[in-house]
Amino acid sequence: MPPEEEHRIDVHLDQLLEARGITLTDLANRVGITLANLSILKNGRARAIRFSTLTALCDALNCQPADLFTVRTSSQSIVES
Repeated sequence: MPPEEEHRIDVHLDQLLEARGITLTDLANRVGITLANLSILKNGRARAIRFSTLTALCDALNCQPADLFTVRTSSQSIVES
């Protein structure tokens, strides 16, 4: 995928935080990453995530990676653009 092409990953961190009554600041403290980096991930602007960070997020939110992320089909991307 060329670097200028937009990704099709949707991040569901807002929904998980709301469902669990946790703030982004609380999650950042629990996971051990900066609030700024967690915000970048939440807003879908992250370019990568370490498995250790993903594991810590899943542990803190009591979820699976598929609860955090989904992949839009290319037809969904065209319709939404």
